[in-house]
Amino acid sequence: MAADHTHSAPSAPPRVRRILVMTVVPLFVATVVAAALLWPRGESPQTDGGADVPRYSGTVTRVVSEPCPPTPSVPEGTPRVGDGRCGTVDVRVDDGPTAGKQVQTPVPDGPGAPRVEVGDEVILVELADPTDPTTSNWNIAEHQRGTPMVWLALVFAAAIVAFGRWRGLAALAGLAASFAILLTFVLPGIGAGRSPLLVAVVGAALIMFVVLYLTHGVSAQTSVAVLGTLGSLVLTGVLATIATAATHLTGFGSEEATTLSMFQGDVDLHGLLLAGIIIGSLGVLDDVTVTQAATVTELANANPGLTRLQLYRAATRVGRAHIASTVNTIVLAYAGASLPLLLLLTADARPIGQILTSEFLAQEIVRSAVATLGLIAAVPLTTGLAAVVTAAGRTDAPPSTGAPSPRPQPDRAEALAALSSPRTTGSDEPDRTRTTPPSEATDRWPESNRSTDTAW
Repeated sequence: MAADHTHSAPSAPPRVRRILVMTVVPLFVATVVAAALLWPRGESPQTDGGADVPRYSGTVTRVVSEPCPPTPSVPEGTPRVGDGRCGTVDVRVDDGPTAGKQVQTPVPDGPGAPRVEVGDEVILVELADPTDPTTSNWNIAEHQRGTPMVWLALVFAAAIVAFGRWRGLAALAGLAASFAILLTFVLPGIGAGRSPLLVAVVGAALIMFVVLYLTHGVSAQTSVAVLGTLGSLVLTGVLATIATAATHLTGFGSEEATTLSMFQGDVDLHGLLLAGIIIGSLGVLDDVTVTQAATVTELANANPGLTRLQLYRAATRVGRAHIASTVNTIVLAYAGASLPLLLLLTADARPIGQILTSEFLAQEIVRSAVATLGLIAAVPLTTGLAAVVTAAGRTDAPPSTGAPSPRPQPDRAEALAALSSPRTTGSDEPDRTRTTPPSEATDRWPESNRSTDTAW
């Protein structure tokens, strides 16, 4: 799984490998120890979400639409809330204690209500009648999306493996590991009352170690990317703490956060905001750090004569181009996730200054700015580490013994003159077109079909 789309980088010398091992291994051990100490052990968050309503799968067998009766309290000509769909839907229950039973539900109506047709797979909820507990009412909650999502996941995995082969398979394994850490450590740890910032930093570091080494293999190049990512994550956390404190953000900048505070009052929403910034930055940071480490390695392989400073400058130019496109990616990603909020703010009649400094929008601005600053810092940090490691590896490499000396470059004008002059054969006159002894010519031109043009 350590194969790359480029040729494999030469192994680092023993001294460089020892330095990287002495740096990376203690950091990994500290991350594992911190995760073990913060790991929630059978602790479940206390929520006041009420009783869980039974949900069952069903298939629509019949839809009967009818005009909605007039509402006396609403003046004639006033549009209804929703799209005014009335009637009944017959649904066959597919699981649960009443599997196979035909139930009747009203046609879903109201904002966001699903539109159902015969053959649709839906989710049913059974609600007990408060006036008569022995009877129950059935309603359609939403469509059943399991089957199309499974097919989409299979197409997604097949495309990645078909294009990336072993590297794509390793990427899928890294993605599964990331979700496993998030679902088993980060989210339960925050829900159990742990510090969201501390849990996010440890969880992000654990994801980084697992994903980078699993996807890119155990090498000096990957270790440089790990160190660059970890340093950038710490810097991002510090910047996020300073920025949220300076702007007095409370974490109540979204409807989801407000709803969460009602169900779990012990969750630190300010720390949750910081945790979201760190987790969101990790996905872009590892892309930049891996790219910079690989760039330095490829430059050193292409031109072994480059010095440490030349490697740094050349790779930094690549990093600038990468950052210029990634910054736009971060802002657009946050904007796309917050389109309803942005659309709501555009309809606000307040001055633009008040809108930009409101809790809702200021939170997104701080999130984007901090993530970008951490991303920018990752380029010189990772590039510098990669240049030092690569240059040290080239310097520490033992001199080769018995290796063939580089082939001398032929004189182009001399070679062209020799080829253009006619060769005399079968006469006593010596060949004046030959400018070098036969033995030297054999040494200089070992291949008969070699081109005399210089390679560009």
